[in-house]
Amino acid sequence: MLSNAYDHSKTETFDDDLILVDKVLSSDHHAFQSLYEKYYDRVFAIARGILLDSDEAADSVQEIFTLVYKNLPRFDRRSKFSTWLFRIAVNRSIQQARKLKFKKRQTELDSFVDSIPDREPSAEHNDPRVNEAMIQLHPNDRAILTLFYWDELSLQEIADSIGCSSNAAKTRLFRARERFREIYEKIPAQEDHS
Repeated sequence: MLSNAYDHSKTETFDDDLILVDKVLSSDHHAFQSLYEKYYDRVFAIARGILLDSDEAADSVQEIFTLVYKNLPRFDRRSKFSTWLFRIAVNRSIQQARKLKFKKRQTELDSFVDSIPDREPSAEHNDPRVNEAMIQLHPNDRAILTLFYWDELSLQEIADSIGCSSNAAKTRLFRARERFREIYEKIPAQEDHS
């Protein structure tokens, strides 16, 4: 009796994506298209947040889904499919960012700037200092900030996505914020001459 109650609670956390995964593994290409469409926007947001360039992010997303398709038979189901996918997205995007290390990147980070504590409110949302600070951050820091601020993942989801404990994810997020703040505060504000 107790084991049935326990098993019932496990079904509540069933990963619906596993049905599509099984179909893909049975050569149903439409099922993979469904996974692609379901997760494209989130994977693109991760890649763009790390790479800071929409074109590079779009290229990276294609590579990420190619890797997912090729490695799907190795997906061991110890985590949710989305967690496994996000881990691939983060790792692949960081690898790509390292290759593009010396290229200048631009992105709008309005929501991130608004989250900086003790920042004076500004009428101007597109602060070039945010772009410059993100460019100067290590790709690992950009990855965790992206997962937290853009994808709005919980600390546990971030931990699962980057392969660490929840406490380690919390520490890494704190340190990434601090490094961002230090860089951001050293960049002189541009005067508005309009």
